[in-house]
This record gives sequence, structure tokens and C-alpha cells, in this order.
Amino acid sequence: METEKRSIDFIPESERHGKPRNLFNIWFCCQGTFLSLVTGCFAIQMGLNVFWGLIAIILGHMVGGIFMASHSAQGPKLGIPQMIQSRAQFGVVGAAIPIIFVIFLYIFYFAASGILGGQSLHAAFPSLSVNWWIIILSIIALVINIFGHDWIHTLNKYLTIFTGIIFVIATILVLMMGLPEGSWSPANFAFKPFLFIFSMTAAWQLTTAPYVADYSRYLPSNTPASKTFWFTYAGSVGGAIWMMTLGLFLAAAIPNFLDTSSESFANLFFPGLRPIIYVAIALGIVGLNVLNLYGAFMSTTTVVASMKDYRGLSMKMRVSILIIVTSVSTFLGTWGQSKFLIVYPDVMLILIYILLPWSAINLVDYYFLRKGNYSVPDIFNRNGIYGKFNGITLIVYALALLAELPFMYLSFFHGNVANMLEGADITWVVGSLVPGLLYYFLMKNKQKVKQNTNLIGKVTT
Repeated sequence: METEKRSIDFIPESERHGKPRNLFNIWFCCQGTFLSLVTGCFAIQMGLNVFWGLIAIILGHMVGGIFMASHSAQGPKLGIPQMIQSRAQFGVVGAAIPIIFVIFLYIFYFAASGILGGQSLHAAFPSLSVNWWIIILSIIALVINIFGHDWIHTLNKYLTIFTGIIFVIATILVLMMGLPEGSWSPANFAFKPFLFIFSMTAAWQLTTAPYVADYSRYLPSNTPASKTFWFTYAGSVGGAIWMMTLGLFLAAAIPNFLDTSSESFANLFFPGLRPIIYVAIALGIVGLNVLNLYGAFMSTTTVVASMKDYRGLSMKMRVSILIIVTSVSTFLGTWGQSKFLIVYPDVMLILIYILLPWSAINLVDYYFLRKGNYSVPDIFNRNGIYGKFNGITLIVYALALLAELPFMYLSFFHGNVANMLEGADITWVVGSLVPGLLYYFLMKNKQKVKQNTNLIGKVTT
């Protein structure tokens, strides 16, 4: 394995490598973490029983995974990271607007995951505080990111095997536990929490969309899009459904499971194995946070590069950006331990509300308007055919965010329509359809979409 030399650059054919099946490992490991397990517990907290919670989780991930994997399929053909491809829709400078929000997403998930990992290791090795373990886990993620893409793939390959064994055993133990009466009753249906969990899990898949193509862009350009899609879909959807279902069962079987989630999970196993379980939880967090940090690094580099024409990134600059992002994320993790479970649902929903219009615009542009044909050199050129700003896209994006407001349902803000629906949150429908349709018809009518197949891949480095 070599240290990665590129960042947001186009990957020439001579450097392409790997198999689409490798995408299964990285996304299964990304989703098969303790953070996913904890998130699945919210179905019980919201008032669903196991039967309806399970249906909401499965349906949500199956729907959301379509959007996520569709972004992944862009990687081999374009050979560039996911968010820099947004320059073709928003403009070279205008793309910085959604990308800044994406950076916050990565930082938030890095901090949230780090807290869970730190708490797990502190439970196993209490001589160090939770904060110190958070810092240590952050440093490990930082070092892996300095080496880059291939190291990340290899790490997640072996973590998938190790953590998979642990969670298989845990699943068997959980299935042997008793559940409260009525857990499997179809009669106990509650529309509001069902829709909330469905929306949350569908949107959960979308949270990986901004960096999903970062891990498929090194594949050969002739890689079938169907293989890229299905290996990504199977890994991400399968891992997430498994972990959230496990969390659903644990929250139903163990009262107040979320209050001491790491300890309660480790207590499923024999006492002698518990330190290994805590380490497994932490290692899964490392695998996830390596991806979060890599995405934050890519997005930050894209924003910085939009200020002037990109001419490559030195190793010194790469390390500097990684250290800055890691430091900010680690600080939030150490500072926000006690606030994690309180703010987690709201922050996740806000970020999802912001990401939905970006995803819709990107997918409509790629699959229905340009049909995958882009000028890669102009994506790196502020004076190229995509311009600095695309006024139509920015207006559509702003209108989509405004259209979402009446449908939002947060702890501190209830939209009018959400109140009429008694708290049922259908923002994800509005956030997908409104920008998708507006962007399609406005861009098509203005004839701003041109085919550039003859320019694909001809980028100078």
C-alpha cells in the first residue's frame, strides 16, 4: 500500500485499481458500528414497538440507500470526489455553500462517534479519562488519513471481519432475550413515530452521500455502474439495518439501555470478554471516523481550492488541513459529552434537511440532464464552462430550504404543516421533490446543459 498522493484531483486511468466488491467492505463497516446501533434505539424511545420499529428501519434504509448508492455509481466514470463534482451544478465557487454544511456534518459525526468510542475504552481501561480516549482515537484516525485512500480500504476490510464476529455473537445473545409483551403486535401502530424513524433512517443513508464517490473514484472507468451501485447498496443498507435492528431489540429488552449503552452492550458477554467488546466498539468507531475525517478533509480542500484555480496539494498542506479538522472535531467531542444524546436527533435532522436539496440537484443533473457527461478540466477552472456561480442552482437550493420549513419538526421548532400532521415529519419528501423538479425544468428550459463527452477524463495534473 502506498501513501495517497492525490486529494481532490482527477484520478487518471493509469492509477485506477480495485474491485467493486471492495465497496461492500467499506460501507458495511461504516454502517455496522455502535453509532448505528445507538441510533436504532430511538425507535423504542419514540414509542414504537419492535414490530413497527423494524419495518420503519428496513423500509427507510432500503429507500435511502437508493440515493446513496446512486451517488457512488458516479465515482468510476468521473474519477473525482463527490463534493467537487457539485461544482458542475453550483459553480466552482458556489459549490462551497453546500460543502460548508457538509463539513459540519462530518465534524458532528466525528465528535459523536468519538464520544461513544471514548466511553467504551474508558469502561475497559478506566485509568484514562473519556476525554483522553477520545483524543487517542482521533490521533489514530488522523494517522490513517495521512496515508490515505488505500489504507482506509484495508483498515475497513479487516475491521469488517473483526467487528462482524462480535456483532454476530451479540445478535445471537440478543435474540435469546425476552421482549416486552406486545413487542410483535401489528395493532400497536403509531403513525408519528413510525414516520419519524422511517424518515430518519432514509436520511441516515443520505448522510454518507457527500463522500460515497470518494471511495469509488479509484475504480477503473469501465467498471459497470450496476456493480458499483449494488455493492455499495448491499454494504451500506445491510450493515445499517443489522445494527439498528440490534439497537431496537436491546432498547426494548433492557430498560434505559441508552443511559449506559456501551456498558449494557458489553454485559451481554462473559466478564472475561468484556474488555475485548469495548475495544471492538472503539475500533468500529475508528473505522467510521476515518471516513468522516477523510470526507471533511476532501470538502475543506474543495472549499479552499475554490478561491483560486487548483494546482495540487502538497503533503504539508494535506497534513495541516487534517490536523485542523481533527482538532476541531476532537474539541467538540471532549466538550460535548454530556450534551450528545440531547442534541443528537436535532442536529442530525437539521443537517439532513440541508443535504436533501443538494442530493436531489446532484442526482437529477447527473442522471437526467447531463447523463454523466462532464468536462472534468472545467470543474477545476473558475473561468470554465460551469462558471464561478450558477444562479439558477443557488436560487433552487434556497427555495428548497424555504419550502422545507413548514414541514420541519424539531424540539425547538415546529413547522405549521408538521403541526397539522401532529408532528409527522415528511420534510425529506419536500426536500427531494421540490429542488429536483425545479432544477430539472429550469436548467432544461435555459438550455444550460451541454454534452461534453469528448472532454471526459482529459484533465491536466
